[in-house]
Amino acid sequence: MEQAPITLSLALRDVVKTYVMGADIVHALNGVSLDIARNEYVAIMGPSGSGKSTLMNIIGCLDVPTSGTYSLEGQMVADMSQSQLAELRNRRIGFIFQTFNLIPRASILKNVELPLVYGGVPRAERRMRAEHALERVGLVERMKHRPNELSGGQRQRVAIARALVIGPSIILADEPTGNLDTKTGDDVMSMLDALHASGQTIILVTHEQYIADHAQRTVRLRDGKIESDLTTWH
Repeated sequence: MEQAPITLSLALRDVVKTYVMGADIVHALNGVSLDIARNEYVAIMGPSGSGKSTLMNIIGCLDVPTSGTYSLEGQMVADMSQSQLAELRNRRIGFIFQTFNLIPRASILKNVELPLVYGGVPRAERRMRAEHALERVGLVERMKHRPNELSGGQRQRVAIARALVIGPSIILADEPTGNLDTKTGDDVMSMLDALHASGQTIILVTHEQYIADHAQRTVRLRDGKIESDLTTWH
């Protein structure tokens, strides 16, 4: 029986990213080629200065390569204007940050609605989608609360709901358990595992091996290059 073709979520080819720092040129990425298929669960690891944050920014369309190509679901990112990149981020990429990045004075519901506000989604639909996203992370009953009324784990679940509300092609999680205790971090990772099981593509950056062990595949960077790319089966 023939296997179904693998559908790529994203593809990088010979990606280089350089920064000019005084008289020096720093190669943050130096010829990175990487394919990630739809519904993969990939961890990106590496020491400080390895290029993993730069790679995450490029994958998330927060930055563009100096040279090389990056395509997201067949769209060539380098060909896009700043407004097109912003629209792509807002409609296709869900971000989860270590520091949650919630608006302190806004309710949980308003925080989750925010990407939909930027996307011009009508108010009634925004509320319906935000409530559904909060229901998925078990926080719909807290939707009128503000972030400072929640625990760290609950705030990270709000951040996950905000990433989910747009119906993203991929979720990028940057050190998603970095500000949490071990038990709370395990709860957040269980939630990401469940999202992957439901069909979501997840890419996470982490320093912690036990966090990376949740992924199916671990890509290690060193000095701006891929040092290893190993697949594990769970």
